[in-house]
Amino acid sequence: MSTVASIAMRYSDQQMMTRAVGGEKQSFEQIVHRYHRPVTKFIYRMVNDYETALDLTQEVFLKVYTALDKYDERYKFTTWLFKIASNHTIDYLRRQHGELSLDALKDEPHEGLLEAISHEPSPEQQTIFNQRRALIEQAIAQLPVPYRQIIILRHVAELEYEEIAQVTGLPMGTVKNRLFRAREAIRQKIIQLGIDGIE
Repeated sequence: MSTVASIAMRYSDQQMMTRAVGGEKQSFEQIVHRYHRPVTKFIYRMVNDYETALDLTQEVFLKVYTALDKYDERYKFTTWLFKIASNHTIDYLRRQHGELSLDALKDEPHEGLLEAISHEPSPEQQTIFNQRRALIEQAIAQLPVPYRQIIILRHVAELEYEEIAQVTGLPMGTVKNRLFRAREAIRQKIIQLGIDGIE
């Protein structure tokens, strides 16, 4: 294990940020070590291109470094980090594709969203599950960006609703509504492909 990795395991995000803000270069390296993969994963799911995700991740951490003095320790570090990552990615997508709009999705609630398999699958079930997972990921990639952003923050970055609201600047009700609509759009897409759930 590298020195950076071993030190990163001993300190909390807040402690490393305090040291980084104080000018300790190694602490910032620890932050990058801890969050490079989660940020890259989030961005990749937004842009669907790994090389672009790596480039954008590097740019995000450069922004974080130049904004260290603006970090407010009253807020959770991951919320601040993903807000920078999310805004930077949205800006990139706007430059590539123009204004990002919300497609009209149904307002009616539906039951029966896909659930994870709770038992140990057989090889055949695992193959089917992997195929369905790929279809779900494809459906997520086809969501309008504002919905894709919400569902990835929730299910990939694993942020709480309150954190998503802080990252996006949206009211809590809007976050929950968009998350519901995103899930429903995915469910409808899977149904269109002839799959009505995971047994």
